[in-house]
Amino acid sequence: MKKKINPEDFRVRAGSDVDLKKWPTRVKPGYSSPEEHKTLLAEYIRKLSAQQSLLYASNSHSLLLIFQAMDAAGKDSAIKRVMSGINPQGCQVFSFKHPGPEELDHDFLWNGIRKLPERGRIGIFNRSYYEEVLIVRVHPEILKNQHLPMDVLNQGSIWRDRYRSIVNLEDHLHRNGTRIIKFFLHLSKEEQRKRFLKRIDEPGKNWKFSLADIEERKFWKQYMKAYEACLSTTSTRTAPWYIVPADDKENTQLIVSRIILDALKGLRMTYPKSSPERQRELRKIRTLLAK
Repeated sequence: MKKKINPEDFRVRAGSDVDLKKWPTRVKPGYSSPEEHKTLLAEYIRKLSAQQSLLYASNSHSLLLIFQAMDAAGKDSAIKRVMSGINPQGCQVFSFKHPGPEELDHDFLWNGIRKLPERGRIGIFNRSYYEEVLIVRVHPEILKNQHLPMDVLNQGSIWRDRYRSIVNLEDHLHRNGTRIIKFFLHLSKEEQRKRFLKRIDEPGKNWKFSLADIEERKFWKQYMKAYEACLSTTSTRTAPWYIVPADDKENTQLIVSRIILDALKGLRMTYPKSSPERQRELRKIRTLLAK
């Protein structure tokens, strides 16, 4: 029997302490067969497309979706499948790579801020400014390339200060109409191993794998600690984190779809209504076109 998807089951409550060992990487699926998964996902995609049209027409809000995860957790496939019905004109996807010279000459939030979605649009961050409290925390030597003042590097509160900067930014964005949903795709270490092997064994997936992936796998415990601190500190009422089980990609896609759909419905958007003056103008245009 399939399980009904309840987004609240995956939401990190503001102020709670996250222990990832207590969060499952696999749950009872929301589908009972491949055919039902296909049907349910298609239904969610159709409804998301309708909500996106409302978002674009109402032009009062924007939506920012942030995806974070360990390698091979399925971020790319989730974005590709879930957003497959979205009008490209109303959606932008940005993948955050290693910062270049321009990014390193600005504060750690600058690159994300300049890629924020406009009103009426959906922005998707495949990784994000959160890398600055995740990979940089696991590999603090990266800070040496960020041209930070020595007193900032030496004061010992850099991570706490960065969490505060992130929360303040996201609060500001919420007050100005940007709704933020953050997904941590929670993958088990064993499932990652299987997916890495698949990338090696399938020629079409070889390009997705490198020795660097294996090197980062050695820091699994450190990454889990960094994620726990991040999720605990930066999940707020207005910009929540959702810990989505990622060992079953198909179920991951359904959960992500449902969370996004519920968030958009919560905006209670309607198409703009024409004023009496606009109606008179349209009737005049109709008369001219009729001639």
